[in-house]
Amino acid sequence: MAQTKFDRQVEETAEAVMFGIGRFLGGRDMDGIKRTDATFWHPATRVLPKVEGRVSRSSYRAGWQRLTFRMTFLSAAGSGGWWTWENQETAQALIEHRDATLHTLQTGGIGVASAAAAGGVAYGWLTRERRELMREWVVPLHQALHRPLGYAEQTDPRMYLHVPKNFSDDDAQIRVGLPTHLAFSRDLVADLITQKLALESVTFSWHPEGRTPYVLVKKTRRPPKKAAFKDPKVRELVAKAPESAPVIGIGTSGRTVSVDLDAESPHILVNASTGGGKSVILRCITCQMLHTGSHAYILDFKRISHPWARGIPGVTYCADIADIHDALIELGMEGRRRVRVADELGIDAVDAIGPRLLILFEEVNATMRQLARYWERIRESGDPKVSPAIDAFNEVLYMGRQVRMHVLLVAQSATARALGGPEVREQFATRILARYSLNAWRMLAGEVTPAPKSTKHPGRAQVVIGGSANETQVLFFTDAEAREWATTGPPPTAKTRPAASPQPAPAQLQKAADGSATATVDDAPPTLPTAPETAAQPALPTAQAPAADPAAATPAATSPAIPAAVDDDQAVGLREAHEHHLPEITIAALRYARANDRTFPRPVGKRGAELLYRVGDLKRWARNRPRAAVGTTDLD
Repeated sequence: MAQTKFDRQVEETAEAVMFGIGRFLGGRDMDGIKRTDATFWHPATRVLPKVEGRVSRSSYRAGWQRLTFRMTFLSAAGSGGWWTWENQETAQALIEHRDATLHTLQTGGIGVASAAAAGGVAYGWLTRERRELMREWVVPLHQALHRPLGYAEQTDPRMYLHVPKNFSDDDAQIRVGLPTHLAFSRDLVADLITQKLALESVTFSWHPEGRTPYVLVKKTRRPPKKAAFKDPKVRELVAKAPESAPVIGIGTSGRTVSVDLDAESPHILVNASTGGGKSVILRCITCQMLHTGSHAYILDFKRISHPWARGIPGVTYCADIADIHDALIELGMEGRRRVRVADELGIDAVDAIGPRLLILFEEVNATMRQLARYWERIRESGDPKVSPAIDAFNEVLYMGRQVRMHVLLVAQSATARALGGPEVREQFATRILARYSLNAWRMLAGEVTPAPKSTKHPGRAQVVIGGSANETQVLFFTDAEAREWATTGPPPTAKTRPAASPQPAPAQLQKAADGSATATVDDAPPTLPTAPETAAQPALPTAQAPAADPAAATPAATSPAIPAAVDDDQAVGLREAHEHHLPEITIAALRYARANDRTFPRPVGKRGAELLYRVGDLKRWARNRPRAAVGTTDLD
């Protein structure tokens, strides 16, 4: 039997009534349109896509909240109807005496209206700051964020943006709700938050887990504007620092920022553009390590980066590329000796291993190129193509903290190519960046997002340790303060240490400055270079060399002798040195340097009243003396 139009209307009405009852009891919108992501138990955080028009605040409430409101309204309406039914006579009397009833309602209405008006004024006064916050900050932030986060524009900002009124104060905390799909750019979202809220010095803590992901934005107190060593509190802080953990500076909220060379990172990378304060950072760390008895090798191809360190006991200052080449080779040999000692006696045998060695490698970008060119110029047929100095440097990086050798490397652009590969760069777990570009941050601290904004504030740097960045005001030492602090600690040790039993190792070929080959250098423990500062520093500790192999003493096993060796060991006066060995330096300049230059060699004897000096020491001093010129200055 065909269904009539009346029957269809009855079915549609019954269906609509049933759906209406279900929506009523489920706390959903009565028109059946789902506008938000609210459920029966949880309130909404956003408007669903493709929803048009304004969305009322009731659509954000959880279903049980709306059901409670509806049931309360129905209960009140039912109670009123029931009272009227039960008290019909009273209701009839009120209707018959309309004037009295209206007068009573008018009087009560005026009171209620007055109370409501007063309450509205008070509410407006008390919420004026909140409304201003919404109008000036929260709504504009929502307009910027809703597209990157995938929220509908009609979403109520208050549902996912929780911005306190004091969000610009120190230690204020902002919470931003995130979509569960997490299909957004963290860098973009973080950048929009900092720009729209005009924030500085904030940290982002991302919490993507669970059904309600969010990010916490916390504003922290910035480091002090200055952290001078002359401040008694700063000086006391430095004095109390452990021997293995030099203080780098003062961080946010007054925290001390330091790096433990034994527990955290044996090597430190400093990356900064011109004027970024590299010298301040290096001076801060180096003078503290010298104060605790460490030895320092300063490989300064620019020659004039650290004049405060020249002549300090325990400092070897190499400015000539030939001396830098030799120093790196000998440091590599010293590292192998320390590894053998640690292997036989244990890593706790500190006295046998030796004092800490800090290798300050200035301007690695330029110095690495010069080392490669220098080796290309002096190497002979059969020699390896890669500079043995560069190999020795990489070897020291891989030896670890147990041998107590630490590299403090400086670069304007610490690319993998400049350092010898990405695996070399990974040896620097502590990285200090100042006046950096966004590319430099992504290259060296890509695990820290978003990248904090670079600043030109003098002495301000980001110290990245263990995947977290610490904004730091680096301690400032003047040249005089650094020299005074470096020389007031315990004197550098110069004890002879027991050596481990000899083991065979790869031979290293070393070149003289004039291009002739020296004898093949065995991996025996070397005497580390007394180098340019021979007159001012004690010889670094040496170990006893293993007994020479008789077969190795045959003429066939050695390279041609160096003609200049005897000449360099001669003892001459200053006038003879000027006439025969250092013609580019006047006798007056030599005498002035003897009286005023702390790095001038000490005399080795006397001839009557004339002081005598070793020719090799004078040549080394001449190559490394400070002057404006850069590059190789061999006088041989």
